[in-house]
Amino acid sequence: MAQTRRDFLRCTAAAACTLAVPGVALAQGSIEELTANVARQQLLPSIYPATEIWGYAGTVPAPEIRVRQGDRVKRRFRNALPQPSSVHWHGIRIENAMDGVSGLTQDAVVPGESFDYDFAAPDAGTYWYHAHNRSYEQVARGLRGALIVEEPTGPDIDREEVLLLEDWLLDPDSGQHFADFDQPMMMSHGGRIGNFVTTNGRHDLTIPTRKNERIRLRIINASGARVFLLSLSGLAGWTVALDGMPLANPKKVDDDLILGPAQRMDLIVDVTADEGSVAQLLRIGDDDQQVPQVSFPVDGRASVATRGAPVPLEPNPNSAMPELAEARDLRLVMAGGAMGRMQSALLGGERLGFRQLASAGKFWSLNDVAEMTTNPLADLSLNEPVRLKIENQTVFPHAMHLHGMHFRELRVGGALGPMRDTILIGGNETREIAFVADNPGKWLFHCHMLSHAASGMTTWVRVT
Repeated sequence: MAQTRRDFLRCTAAAACTLAVPGVALAQGSIEELTANVARQQLLPSIYPATEIWGYAGTVPAPEIRVRQGDRVKRRFRNALPQPSSVHWHGIRIENAMDGVSGLTQDAVVPGESFDYDFAAPDAGTYWYHAHNRSYEQVARGLRGALIVEEPTGPDIDREEVLLLEDWLLDPDSGQHFADFDQPMMMSHGGRIGNFVTTNGRHDLTIPTRKNERIRLRIINASGARVFLLSLSGLAGWTVALDGMPLANPKKVDDDLILGPAQRMDLIVDVTADEGSVAQLLRIGDDDQQVPQVSFPVDGRASVATRGAPVPLEPNPNSAMPELAEARDLRLVMAGGAMGRMQSALLGGERLGFRQLASAGKFWSLNDVAEMTTNPLADLSLNEPVRLKIENQTVFPHAMHLHGMHFRELRVGGALGPMRDTILIGGNETREIAFVADNPGKWLFHCHMLSHAASGMTTWVRVT
């Protein structure tokens, strides 16, 4: 049985703590610097100390990168951190050598060294970039930013806002990160779920607006494990894109919105709140309490009346449905975690019991293997259609992300859902996805609850 949206939150909240505080330049032809370094930033309210963060350009969130569809993104990544690192360009269907996966597509960039990323952005949409070495720690410390690819002709809106949703696990006395990033309780439960939530680095983000103004909201879940359950207040909206890919028809927002780790959602909203009041993007907690994620105070009017439903965004290239009759069938079984049924799994070619695996920092397995394998999940031919059944035999949700390609969920009755790069699968739930292996290279497939990926939930496919 499929879980309810609030069930997702109750499962992922299992590892959370409590903190008593209230909750863009266009890329040019020449290469630009993107330096990751250590800095301090006031994340918590001013009565608390500033927090040491790791940030691209020393800021949280990282500088927004914005290009036009078809343009090239050129960045010289310089590592001024105390650890090796790399940059993954999440959701962009790029050449494999630029994907930024340490240990698979490139070596991690050691401190003091650099690596040049240079790739075309073929798809318009909302994407993001983040660290991909020890990502369960480096993303949690702040190495995450928005990557926006503009359509040649944008939608009929008054303006847009990019909203990067983040959470942090902070000590309320020192204002610093709880430093045990591979703490077994978090690894084996819902992941490193923060006790403090921000949007664009602020816990109290406020964006002035006007009645009947039409705004595009590009929402990115940049957390390492948190599932965001959101709702609109004083805003009437339509979902127009998911994970960067336009929907064939905008979908009216008439229910809560769920956004798993790494997922994105483009909304077009009309401000319906009266002048002098406040519209809000609300976050719903596991206790059903609603708190403001972003506030939109209304001052003045943009127009006398609201507009009708928005027209669909232009589709991205290579968005055809896969031919399911010719598809290769694959299966991926997820096991392990606290309260799970995994008795043993392979690690380093040796079968180990659960206690031995836990001692090695491995709590999860994919197809009975508790680590990144030498051999891929599948060797695929270029343009081969694939059906992949994913069985979640754990009690926790997992956000499974495929690098380099997008997929569609195969739904009851045989219909295919919208294109996505990350699917949120509930505990004890089975889902099936389909895609065309149209991008050559070695492509990671892993849980974007980043602690889960580090402790066993990582595999890959090879397209040749």
